[in-house]
Amino acid sequence: MRTVAGVDGCKAGWIAAIAEPGTPVFACVAASFAEIVDRLAGDAVIAVDMPIGLPDFTRHGGRGPEVLVRRLLGERQSSVFSIPSRAAVYAAEEEFSTVERWYAAHREASRIARETSDPPRGVSIQAFGIFSKIRELDRLLIARPELRGRIVESHPEAAFRQLNGGEPMALPKKIKGRVNPAGMDERRMLLGSYGHDLAFLASPAPRGAAEDDFLDAAAMMLVARRFAHGEAVSFPDPPGADRFGNPIAIWT
Repeated sequence: MRTVAGVDGCKAGWIAAIAEPGTPVFACVAASFAEIVDRLAGDAVIAVDMPIGLPDFTRHGGRGPEVLVRRLLGERQSSVFSIPSRAAVYAAEEEFSTVERWYAAHREASRIARETSDPPRGVSIQAFGIFSKIRELDRLLIARPELRGRIVESHPEAAFRQLNGGEPMALPKKIKGRVNPAGMDERRMLLGSYGHDLAFLASPAPRGAAEDDFLDAAAMMLVARRFAHGEAVSFPDPPGADRFGNPIAIWT
């Protein structure tokens, strides 16, 4: 048995749902992704809801994994953001002091994204909002390439679809930016049917993480378990790689 963890970004940094041999699943929040990696066993498998692998040029729909997964999700496909080129993701690395500077940086990233895509496409506000975490994970995997074999990218709605017999979830997780209780309950029941304790799933999210972040981390943990058992599915199959060797694939 190996330690497995599911990780999602959250307001305080990263939230992880962790299953270690012989202990109940637990959740924790860390300021950096490296903190989570370093607290786990050396052979732990981690699935994370964050893009890994940044191409120098993108085609219609973003990176290849996003194009492949999005078409399978029906009404849930809007949850899959199009991630642009490496140059666009690294366009602005500062701590933004004003809202105006944040929007200016978004415009610059969009300009670079349009120059490095065909057809030309800018950057959505939602995708831009996670660029700092994409860079954090990207730098970690470049600095520590030995982690590439056990840290894999996933996506919650793609994972839920896999668990749901290949059918997208019927209800949205959020409506107009707010958590949809019925959609959350639908996902909790599905996770419970795959071994997650319902009391754990119903517990409050750790401080610094939202309810949906907590549930997504729990879903990512099941992907990590599937990957550890050789059961996970890769989009594309086989995975691609960027020029630094970081894999480009969404696993479910």
